[in-house]
Amino acid sequence: MNKLSYQRKKQQRGMSFIEVLVGLVILVTGILGAVAMQATAKQGSFDAMQRSLASSLAQDIIARMRANAPLINANLTLRAYARNDYDDPAVGVICNTVNTADGCLSAAMIANDRFEWGRALTGQDVMQGARPVGGLVGAAACIIQDAGDVNEYTVIVSWQARSATSDNAAQNCGVADSRNRRQVVVQAFIFNI
Repeated sequence: MNKLSYQRKKQQRGMSFIEVLVGLVILVTGILGAVAMQATAKQGSFDAMQRSLASSLAQDIIARMRANAPLINANLTLRAYARNDYDDPAVGVICNTVNTADGCLSAAMIANDRFEWGRALTGQDVMQGARPVGGLVGAAACIIQDAGDVNEYTVIVSWQARSATSDNAAQNCGVADSRNRRQVVVQAFIFNI
């Protein structure tokens, strides 16, 4: 080894300022990427929770309709569920009086179901102080009875998501057409006994 190369190695100690800056830029870029990924994951989680809640609410009203199907006049009874104003929490009334020995009359029970389901949609069933904390964001719902088959119903639950996407405007139910509208559409056949 010659003396000149030995002296150069001896003079090079530590890292240069440029190397430190490059390393810092790489580190900051990685941290910003992780923060952006966390924000995207949180938004996706919220949207998934809203979709799950909408699906659960649609199944809930179908179960309520099926529970009332065997009542005295099932076609008239179930037709009372077909509405497009479920975004109004004042729809229906609570059945808190016992009209018969077995409980509420069918009309009162349907009004109670509509009231409770409307409150669940808008989050009025879970309150923190005076503020609702449950439900869907900008919720609206419709129940449509098929004109051709009185036993077939379509339940549409709409809400506003945080992110925009394409909207095919499949069903216009309560929520105006927008790129943030999301919907769950469930078709059910309710057999009348």
